[in-house]
Amino acid sequence: MNTIDSLLTVLASKFDDYNRMNTVVSKSSVGWHLEHSLKTIDQIITACKKSDPSVYQWKFKLNRFLILDVLHKIPRGKARAPKVVQPEGEISKESLQLHFEKVCQNLENWEDMNENCYFFHPYFGNLNKKTTEKLLALHTSHHLKIIEDICN
Repeated sequence: MNTIDSLLTVLASKFDDYNRMNTVVSKSSVGWHLEHSLKTIDQIITACKKSDPSVYQWKFKLNRFLILDVLHKIPRGKARAPKVVQPEGEISKESLQLHFEKVCQNLENWEDMNENCYFFHPYFGNLNKKTTEKLLALHTSHHLKIIEDICN
């Protein structure tokens, strides 16, 4: 999970820019992308913790294979964030910091979790721990690139 830890550090370094906008790049602010990234990590880790590893079954999914194993990139503007991971309400540096701390706490015993803990992704199906880590790194990097483009 070192990759996610380092990406979280980069996310936190962008908190000062939370109110920046560039509508040519994104309709959403830097804060929206930060909060969405934190919310996604938090929700996915929580779902994995609640899962029953004994019922996990791998199934080939072309979308998952193409995005996670071939392209290593999430195409911009092709999908919309599910409502459950869309930021709601006012976003501030303080609210981002609080959510960041919550995510870090949630990740504390990730390394000790069963390899077959999983969560269901609407496009990719059930993802076990290893694939979840890959998705979280890719998703977070995707939003960090958008943030960089907004800020530049």
